[in-house]
Amino acid sequence: MRANVGDKIRIGGRTVGGIKGQVGEIVEARGPDGEPPYLVQFDNGHEALVYPGPDTRIVEQRKPKEN
Repeated sequence: MRANVGDKIRIGGRTVGGIKGQVGEIVEARGPDGEPPYLVQFDNGHEALVYPGPDTRIVEQRKPKEN
């Protein structure tokens, strides 16, 4: 798994009817070449070091085209 600063990370919930999934923005990729772990700022303002599991998805943020 690879990510860039500014990409979104989506972490699925753990159980049906239990803990909801979370969405955050990758602030820093601490592994080589964009690999985990990631420092993530979640939508509620909390920051955490994330080691992605199988229920984690990276959503690339498109960069505007330069003219």
